[in-house]
Amino acid sequence: MTDSNTNRSAGDLVSDAMSNVSSLVRSEVDLARAEVSENMNKAGVAVGLIAGAAIIALVALNVLAAALIAALTEAGIEAGWSALIVGALLGVLAYVLINKGVNDLKLSSLAPTRTAKNVQRDAAAVKEAYNDK
Repeated sequence: MTDSNTNRSAGDLVSDAMSNVSSLVRSEVDLARAEVSENMNKAGVAVGLIAGAAIIALVALNVLAAALIAALTEAGIEAGWSALIVGALLGVLAYVLINKGVNDLKLSSLAPTRTAKNVQRDAAAVKEAYNDK
C-alpha cells in the first residue's frame, strides 16, 4: 500500500466500497437485461417456427391426407375408416409439434441463468471479503 492509502479515512473506504458495489450491481443488471433480450429473441424464433410449421402443415397435409385416404380406400378399407385412420395420424403429428413448441417457450428457458450465477458468485466474494476484515 502507498502512504495515501494508509491515511484514508473509514468514510473514504466505505464510500469506495459502496461505489464498487453500485458499479457491480449496475453491471449485473446490464448483463441480465442483455441475457433476457437474447432469450426473448430465441422465443421469437420458436414462435416463428411454430407458425411456419402450422402453415406448411395445413397446405401439405390437406393434399397428402386426400391422397392417403384414396390409397387406403383403393386398398379395400372403407372411405370412412380410411379418413379416420388418416385423421388420427395427423392428430398425433400435430400433438408432437405443439409439445415441441410449448417446451421451447417454457419460462425456465427464458430466465437469465448466467446472470443469476454471476450474482451468486459476486455475493459470495463480497461476503468473503467482508468476513476477512
